[in-house]
Amino acid sequence: MGHWLQRNIIEPGKLPLLLALASFVVTFLVTRVITRLIRAGKGPFGNVSSGGVHIHHVVPGIVLTVVGGFGAVASGRHGFGAAACAVIFGVGAGLVLDEFALILHLDDVYWTEEGRKSVEVVVLTAALVGLVLSGFSPFGVNDLSQDELQDRANVLSTVVVNFLFALAVLSKGKARMAIFSVIVPLVGLIGLVRLARPGSPWARRFYRRRPRARAKATLRAYHHDRRWSGPRRKLEDLIGGKPDPRALP
Repeated sequence: MGHWLQRNIIEPGKLPLLLALASFVVTFLVTRVITRLIRAGKGPFGNVSSGGVHIHHVVPGIVLTVVGGFGAVASGRHGFGAAACAVIFGVGAGLVLDEFALILHLDDVYWTEEGRKSVEVVVLTAALVGLVLSGFSPFGVNDLSQDELQDRANVLSTVVVNFLFALAVLSKGKARMAIFSVIVPLVGLIGLVRLARPGSPWARRFYRRRPRARAKATLRAYHHDRRWSGPRRKLEDLIGGKPDPRALP
């Protein structure tokens, strides 16, 4: 284990990235536990207020992210300073993205249905950083040989083609696949050959005169959502807690 860590993490200068990812995930989990205890009225924790204003944890999160980010840029990829700044940045990013939905909606939607977006963004971010930590490079640059990497034309063409793949998948209404395809281009290729989501820009443009394709896309989306929406909601409830029930109009 020590040899693997030295060869694959420390020598390539990925230790700060590993520390940032670990502190990011731990901070998010600890924050969710504390907020759920506050919500249930248990434990010694409580909301922080100043002058009648509720101080959301995104505020210290932004401060820590700025301090850790600038510190990481100044300290490089090796040494104690880089590791410390990575941890600070990871803690700050965890606090900020835990309230991503609040920033998006400019409203306190933490325990509402809209607040689920925070959990989705955190899981997505952790997965993408994990892929980068595993050796994947954006737009498939890691698949190029050393000779190809020295040829700027090859690098540029690879980036452009994979970017267009990701853009096409996004136009098909598959945002998650498009994001992952930036790191793993094969995901974009799979999304590109599959049917678009109904109502997506791709479907409106290319399925307008293809009723069979529209019907097939609608049916496939229905079966996909029916199969995966339940398990996804249960996972989000397990990680972030169940949202408050919607108030009846």
